[in-house]
Amino acid sequence: MKWEVVIGLEVHVQLNTASKIFSGSSTAFGAEPNTQASAVELAFPGVLPVLNKAVVEKAIRLGLALGSKINQKNVFARKNYFYPDLPKGYQISQMDLPIVEGGSLTILVGDTEKTVHLTRAHMEEDAGKSLHEDFQGMSGIDLNRAGTPLLEVVSEPDMRSAEEAVAYARALHTLVTWLDICDGNMQEGSFRVDANVSVRPVGQAEYGTRREIKNLNSFRFLEQAIKYEIQWQIDMLEDGGRIEQATVLFDPDSGETRMMRSKEDAHDYRYFPDPDLLPVRIADAQIAAIRTEMPELPGAMKQRFIDTFGLSNYDAALLTSNRATATYFESSTQLCGEGKLVANWINGDTSARLNRDGLEIQHCPISSERLAGLIARIVDNTLSNKLAKQVFDAMWESPLSADAIIERDGLKQVSDTGTIEKMVEEVIAANPKAVEEFKAGKEKALNALAGQVMKASKGKANPTQVQDVLRQKLS
Repeated sequence: MKWEVVIGLEVHVQLNTASKIFSGSSTAFGAEPNTQASAVELAFPGVLPVLNKAVVEKAIRLGLALGSKINQKNVFARKNYFYPDLPKGYQISQMDLPIVEGGSLTILVGDTEKTVHLTRAHMEEDAGKSLHEDFQGMSGIDLNRAGTPLLEVVSEPDMRSAEEAVAYARALHTLVTWLDICDGNMQEGSFRVDANVSVRPVGQAEYGTRREIKNLNSFRFLEQAIKYEIQWQIDMLEDGGRIEQATVLFDPDSGETRMMRSKEDAHDYRYFPDPDLLPVRIADAQIAAIRTEMPELPGAMKQRFIDTFGLSNYDAALLTSNRATATYFESSTQLCGEGKLVANWINGDTSARLNRDGLEIQHCPISSERLAGLIARIVDNTLSNKLAKQVFDAMWESPLSADAIIERDGLKQVSDTGTIEKMVEEVIAANPKAVEEFKAGKEKALNALAGQVMKASKGKANPTQVQDVLRQKLS
């Protein structure tokens, strides 16, 4: 039997506010346990939550970017469940009236574009954290994270492979960091993904029973977990078993998912409107003001790069994968006017070096000004591509400009026609067999002769001129 995979993602986006969603406690990461939990997070009797205005504004920014409906009246609810790191016995979230509804996000999987639709994005508080490693036979509770503001972004079940799910998660990660509403640090838990996975026979309209993989904090783990879960469900069904709705965890060490608990539905949480919080009412003027402050979005910028510089969809997507890379590209291009060359160098050598050294582009040793200077020397034929790579290597290790390195290391390309003609004549005289082969119609012989000229010039001769002079002399 052939199976179709159905995937929907719930992404918890931690908003980068200085204080928590319902109190003035700090949200800074890494403090000593329980030093950033106020009476509100500790659920002392008589305390009341006060909504952080910045949380609402950041939610509106995301909704506008996704083309969603902004509910100008939205309501907080209590989601009731018991867990040791949830002192109140409930989480303040949104249910029937979330702040954001609908919208979509376009993703690129290989060369194929696909639109993933959004169900909703709602504001909520994070829970605390249970600590198991440092306690023999017990668990510790750290409530520093309790009350940290989250947006839970819920997709429709539109994805049909692990690759599509990762592409969607990456695109959303790009968007929330681009909008500066989240720092995107997955290691610190600022961007966490829950994946709802099910399978069904191809052609069946009804969805299969889903299992939810919780708290995936890397794109690699997301892909591995979904692929394992897909195969596990297919094997279970093909062996005559039945899938039971459940919440599972992914173990990166074994590469397997394991059951955590049976999956709850909305009615299990006994949602009801929080009596301590009034409905949130958003004025037209507030939405209009936020809209005017929105930056150019990644999709629009990608299309502009394609239209303006003739870039491929793939190259433009790489350049707009984060705002820092897009800024680096635009700065370099403005200085040298060579968008296509700049894109090639950023997506090629620069990206490879950054990956090798574990650096983000904002920490690139070669500034946009210095890269533009290097490209200018390629354009004016001071450097061949081969020599440019040598200069690039030297620039990576040195603060010197391309011009200074060219001067220091004597790397200027030889473009003088007389000098190249002399080298060509010497190579022709020294390689009569290759000359005969070329005249007999063997095109490869010309490349061999050109290689000898480049060797004689120590790689400095203009390769295009070398080819032209060789053909002229041998015609």
